Amino acid sequence: MRRPARTVRLLSAMTAPRALTKSELIVRLAARNPRLAARDADEAVKLILDMMGAALSQGGRIEIRGFGSFSLNYRPARVGRNPKSGERVEVPAKSVPHFKAGKELRERVDGGEAAVAGDREGNGSAALAGE
Repeated sequence: MRRPARTVRLLSAMTAPRALTKSELIVRLAARNPRLAARDADEAVKLILDMMGAALSQGGRIEIRGFGSFSLNYRPARVGRNPKSGERVEVPAKSVPHFKAGKELRERVDGGEAAVAGDREGNGSAALAGE
């Protein structure tokens, strides 16, 4: 038995969106910029991600206006418990990456006016998002 179109649309709206992988990002970037060879798009994405990782590993902070910022949060050493045995375990201090979304990204995700205004300006972010 075939479901009515309305039901199919409701079910598809309830499923979680797929993650955009690095390889999909490279393919979309190359497709959006015909002058850019896929090999060059691949190299550009890898270079950007490597530089971001290097900056964070050296304790730096990354700010991308309109998108957000990446920084490190310090977590001090603590005493934890092994959930299986209940035994006390020393957990060492560590730094963990943290992302804080910028105002424009928060508004775009929330479906606010900035998302609509950005699309009217033709910034093309919808093309990378797969829309």
